[in-house]
Amino acid sequence: MHLLRRYSPAVLAQLFWAMNFVVGDRVIAEFTPLELTFFRWLGAFPILLVITLWIERDQLDKWKLAAKEWWIHIVQAVLGMVGYTLLLYAALDTTSAVNASVISAINPAVIALAAVVVLGERIRRGGVLGIAISFVGVVIVVLLGGPAGPAGVTVAIGDLLILGAILAWTAYVIISRRIQTPPITATTVQVGMSALMLAPVMALVGIQAQPSTEGWWGLAIIIVFPSALAYLLWNVAVTQLGPSRTGVFLNLLPVFTAVIAVALGDQLTIWQVIGGLIVLAGVYLTTRPGATIPGPVRSGPALSASDAAAEAPARE
Repeated sequence: MHLLRRYSPAVLAQLFWAMNFVVGDRVIAEFTPLELTFFRWLGAFPILLVITLWIERDQLDKWKLAAKEWWIHIVQAVLGMVGYTLLLYAALDTTSAVNASVISAINPAVIALAAVVVLGERIRRGGVLGIAISFVGVVIVVLLGGPAGPAGVTVAIGDLLILGAILAWTAYVIISRRIQTPPITATTVQVGMSALMLAPVMALVGIQAQPSTEGWWGLAIIIVFPSALAYLLWNVAVTQLGPSRTGVFLNLLPVFTAVIAVALGDQLTIWQVIGGLIVLAGVYLTTRPGATIPGPVRSGPALSASDAAAEAPARE
């Protein structure tokens, strides 16, 4: 029972983020990516605000710190909340939820690579091997993950958009190392900023969506589970387990996505399974403790790439 209570927040966070891939794949036909992104953050903001005032009530003075760091929160909102989410939902219009989640699983390896370039970290030989293996798995999924397999080698536009989303999130995580605002407060501030930034855009282009009842239910699921509860559970897990141990649970995301997708009637291809297993193996080698050596501290805490990936609010 103790272990269940200790590890369930990290597991449930991955389950809820997996819902974003599968449900998003189904409702994107009823909303444009811009509409879905706007409604997601507009609906999530009041929930996250209540969670923040509850969980971090003893750190309310940190709202002043958030105000002091307003410019970096704007950058983070553009990268992580608006940029990543727009690219993800646009990708789900032309690729499967399973493909998207498997390709996204490479993100910790990309973060580790970016940390070498930007933060001056060093990667041990096993970590370098892990990055190479991860990219092999992604290539297999991108080229062979479609229904036709080797008989129809194609690159879906959605798969390329997911790679763009990964780059946006990598920048988000690297920059987040400079933020001193508590994590849930930072997430809430950035979500609120995202809704504010998108509001005039929506007013300009207009709302075209006329969703069905199922579409509204799908949006509600995205707002409550991946956008609010998952952030709460993830930050609880980081507090209980630490960033590195919590980061291991990121590998459950493509697994849960595949399970939910199959349960709802989707078909898995053998190449998605093979590519996904290769990606997970590579990510494990890259993010296991000791795979990277932290660089010089410039601002904020000294985190390794795997720690930073786990400690930053997760994006799905």
